[in-house]
Order: sequence, then C-alpha cells, then structure tokens
Amino acid sequence: MRVVLQRVKRASVTVNEEVVGQIANGVLILLGIEDADEQEDIDWLCGKITRMRIFNDADGVMNLSLEESGGGALVVSQFTLHASTKKGNRPSYIKAARPEQAEPMYEQFKSKLSETLGNPVESGVFGAMMDVELINDGPVTILIDSKRRE
Repeated sequence: MRVVLQRVKRASVTVNEEVVGQIANGVLILLGIEDADEQEDIDWLCGKITRMRIFNDADGVMNLSLEESGGGALVVSQFTLHASTKKGNRPSYIKAARPEQAEPMYEQFKSKLSETLGNPVESGVFGAMMDVELINDGPVTILIDSKRRE
C-alpha cells in the first residue's frame, strides 16, 4: 500500500457536484492498494499515520500526532499511486489491485483508521470520478509505502 499523506487546513471530496466527505484541520490520505497488499499493510499504515508527529505543538514545532492534535482524516482511493513509468510514456497500473480486491481493502483501511483514531473517518467514493479540494498546511506532504517502510 502506498499513501500520499498531506497535512491540511481543510479538504473535501465532491462526486456529481455533491460533497461526500470533508474535514477541517487534519490529513488528506490518498490511498493506493496493490495486489500484494494484506491486512498487515493496513494495520501498519494506520498505526504509522495515526502516530506520525507532523502537527505543530504550542511552540510551533512538528511534535504532535494526528491522534494528539484531534485532527480529522479524509481517505481517497487512488490506484494511480501504483503507476509504473519505467517504460514509454503511458503509465502502467499492473501492480494496482483490481477493484474486486481493492474496494474491500479500502473499506477495511477506513475502518481500521477510524478504530485507531477513535473518531469517524471521512472518505471519497471508491471508483468514482472525484473532485478533491484541499488547502495544504505547511505544506507537509509525506509518501509512505508499506512494503518499503522507510
């Protein structure tokens, strides 16, 4: 699994001109699921996202986690995070999980993140054409891959 984690002042997802998910301060999580992903990847990523110290404390130092800051989380499925650009100019998505595998894992990820945070998690609509709006905070943007764990 791969995520692009963005600290935001606010973010929202719109489908067919209807806002389906939105948060104020917190993180926008673009989530890419590959065919080799398992529950262990979900558990590890949710723990990492929840505890990563990327929010400012009273002194303006990134010293607080999402959990400690009380921020929200907005999760958006993003199969293009597994694009291979190695050959030619047309990205290949061969590593991205097929929808029948990816959608249940997306739902499991949202449930696990909500459980880990102790708060509901907002989300987009799996497989839909979505308009994602955000106001980056910082900006702070972090790439995390559950297979590389670096």
